[in-house]
Amino acid sequence: MRAHGRMATGHGKTGGLAMARGRGQGRWAERGEPPAATDVAAWFTGRLPTEWFTGPPEITVDREEITVVGSIPEPEADEAGQAAARAGRANRFREETRGARMTIADEAEARYGRSVAWGVRIGDEVELFTNLSVPVMTRLRQPERRVLDTLVDSGVARSRSDALAWCVRLVGDNTEAWLGRLREAMEQVEQVRAEGPAL
Repeated sequence: MRAHGRMATGHGKTGGLAMARGRGQGRWAERGEPPAATDVAAWFTGRLPTEWFTGPPEITVDREEITVVGSIPEPEADEAGQAAARAGRANRFREETRGARMTIADEAEARYGRSVAWGVRIGDEVELFTNLSVPVMTRLRQPERRVLDTLVDSGVARSRSDALAWCVRLVGDNTEAWLGRLREAMEQVEQVRAEGPAL
């Protein structure tokens, strides 16, 4: 199984975000920002069926998307058939829970203004069922553009867009501890802000 980034058809595309925007989410509708999601992990822990996962799901949140990854039991198989058994178990979970996951995703999108992606962890591998690919506009000067073009010309990336995504993944892989501390600090700021008086 491939870990992370697999595009798949199903629930969790941009329609949910558009739906939330259409309903209007208070100040978010005016500022173009999604509602706070400080309690999203607690909400999913309480909302998800207890029999789905072997423990609390891993919840990752950004401005556009909530990704829910839960651990499921690893099937018994010999070493030669382990990969196929894991893929089959992931597919079975995906099909058996599809309807319920769509319902839960609709509720979460209405509450938090973000699309929902799903995935499972089996052993040390992660299979994502749905995952947004969001375009991000940026302005780069010639030195930065040359970095991207070098990656394209050398065959590392297929396009400037792929090269920029490659650079972001590289930074993330090599600064994960620092980024984790930065996210924790931002979560604390968000919690304090949520405790303040409503405007």
